Amino acid sequence: MRLCPRPCLRLIPLLLVALISACSAPRYTVDDGRRVDEALLGRIRDFGAGEQALRPAIAQSAALKDPACDKQWELPFSVATSDGLSADDRVAWVRGLGVDERLTVVGAAADSPLKDRDKIKQIAGYSREDAVKMLEALSERRDAGRPFDITLSTGKTVKVTPFEVCRGYTRLASPATPQAQDYHWLMSLHPLQLAQAGLTEDEALWVVLWTQGLSEEGGARMKLYHYSVKTASAAYNLFTLVSGIKGAALAAESAIRTAQSAAANAATEVLRQQALALASQAAQDRIRDTLSSAGQRLTQQQILSEMQQAAANRGSLSGVARIAGTVFDKADLWAYESALKLGANPLAGFTLHQKLLERQFTANALMLDPERLPLLHQRAERDGRGDEVVAILDGLRPGELELALGDMPLASMSTGFSYESHEDARASTDPFANGLIEGLLNMPMETGR
Repeated sequence: MRLCPRPCLRLIPLLLVALISACSAPRYTVDDGRRVDEALLGRIRDFGAGEQALRPAIAQSAALKDPACDKQWELPFSVATSDGLSADDRVAWVRGLGVDERLTVVGAAADSPLKDRDKIKQIAGYSREDAVKMLEALSERRDAGRPFDITLSTGKTVKVTPFEVCRGYTRLASPATPQAQDYHWLMSLHPLQLAQAGLTEDEALWVVLWTQGLSEEGGARMKLYHYSVKTASAAYNLFTLVSGIKGAALAAESAIRTAQSAAANAATEVLRQQALALASQAAQDRIRDTLSSAGQRLTQQQILSEMQQAAANRGSLSGVARIAGTVFDKADLWAYESALKLGANPLAGFTLHQKLLERQFTANALMLDPERLPLLHQRAERDGRGDEVVAILDGLRPGELELALGDMPLASMSTGFSYESHEDARASTDPFANGLIEGLLNMPMETGR
């Protein structure tokens, strides 16, 4: 008695091939309900909120069409991947933003053919399981500046068209290294606290325009420094910096340690005492109580202390970012003028500053310090907007800060803040002495992996 007719026997090899293929198919992380690091999960969600605010702003900045600025190509979407992370962290990424080992969209402009949580399978016919190779392919297609096809995990194929913007990529630090910050003529990496402040549409555009203005106003100075230091021939793909790739995360951790060491030596004794006072739990509680009480606001001394810490952050930058710090005020004005040209709110820099101030988020470049605030206020006054700025600043007049400072040293100036000092004593031993971005540019891909 035959158990299977002859036609059935012919199907057996095909079934075996299908089974083998199914077993060998890649398995992507799913949310299995396990416990994950809740702090990391929160930062992943903050990162997503930031990307969802910044990507439309980047697309909006393309309308500036400034003939004088250097240009870069951008995409209407941003991606992340959990490739190479621990099992628990991969689950956190899936739970927080739907990101697995594949390139997954985490931010998209309104007219982007790819939407949030879409997963990329092929880029112009190219497909690899290695996320770094896929990021590299996406970067190459972007920089070619021509339309190309992307096939999604659903099998759907869409056409993507890169667009041109003023040079200076705007990127957020990875949730794995939320404190990372660096400012370079190619790209600015902003700490995650910007996203945690809750960016409005106007504020997100301000961050993008400010980043482009920094490159435009300080590019020549930064390039002078860039070409005065030794560089390696192999460049690490900057896409990996904020995509979740482990190698870039480890690099960021090293760069943060370097920056923290520099910051510890940057402030004067007066500023160290201010920082200690504000770091105490009692001082933080007083500030929170003040903000939560109706009709109350930060005292002038608290505002000065917070803004001095922002100045200390600028003064403690090293390498290329240190040169960038000399033109932060020019980037402020460039963003203001560009916002006007786009018909956007030119006072968004002040509203963002106030948000950061009230949340004690001082370790970033967008909170204005005592040197920058009066200069930007003067520009607004020429437009008849001075009173609006004072209202945004909760009644504070920037001129009063200058008087209140008196003989108090400015943190950014107390460290010999000058771009003429090209050489860094740590550069020979610390690969990130010249900044995270510069360090990654000089890192071979294999080392990054």
